[in-house]
Amino acid sequence: MMTELPLEQVLTLLAVVDEGTFDAAAAALHVTPSAVSQRVKALEQRTGRVLLQRTKPVRPTESGAVLVRFARQLARLERDARGELGLSGAGEPTRVSVAVNADSLATWFLDALTRVTGLSFELHREDEDHTAALLREGLVMAAVTSSPDPVPGCSVRPLGRMRYLPAAAPGFADRHLTGPLPDVLPAAPVVAFDRKDDFQDGFVRRLGGTGAGPLRHYVPTSEGFVAAVAAGLGWGMVPEAQARPLLREGRLVRLAPDASMDVALYWQQWKLDSPALAALAEAVTATAAEALRR
Repeated sequence: MMTELPLEQVLTLLAVVDEGTFDAAAAALHVTPSAVSQRVKALEQRTGRVLLQRTKPVRPTESGAVLVRFARQLARLERDARGELGLSGAGEPTRVSVAVNADSLATWFLDALTRVTGLSFELHREDEDHTAALLREGLVMAAVTSSPDPVPGCSVRPLGRMRYLPAAAPGFADRHLTGPLPDVLPAAPVVAFDRKDDFQDGFVRRLGGTGAGPLRHYVPTSEGFVAAVAAGLGWGMVPEAQARPLLREGRLVRLAPDASMDVALYWQQWKLDSPALAALAEAVTATAAEALRR
């Protein structure tokens, strides 16, 4: 027998996740905390799954994330329908939440957003290897990701390849990188985006080394990362679009003339007949076709 999912209970679960606590969700829904707790408990009994981790803030379990994503999709469809019927509030923008990696955000992605009018964007910056997780959790409607495998309930299309060049400031290269790269890179200071960033290690391993050196500077913005490399803090893999002008100006040198690494990027989005998502997808794919390598 098919289990029905009461809309009131599903939307209450979403409110708890968005607000972070049962009390805050109760205030947002104008009901008592007891009513919120009872609705969530009833939904867990109906599905036979634990849906929430009772932490602070509350987080959905894997099963809970499926229902949270379902609730957000229902809300998206309702807003689109109200808009088509002319029932939306005057001047109320259509909001689209998107996960995007920092390097795309700093180079080409904002150009795509300028091609779409009438939408309000909520961007979540995350590494391209992890943006799909935000889709899976229902936190965003679409994502620029490195994964070609669609998240359940999502479609996927290729965008192109972002190229990275191994680069350093000229003075830094003279001090630290005067021998064969597989030998000198593991001992040289290196710039990384954050502790999840192993891109520089991957480049060294591809050259036959064991990985980048232990002296690391973590700079968690795309612009700051490039500035740190140009300032001589360490070497790093710099997006080609950001490296080219600095190479021309002599502020960076390329460590190996023919060496580079490419990251394939994909666009994943909810499988919804949503005009807002369709318009954004067309703008993103068109801009990516101009900015990324095929």
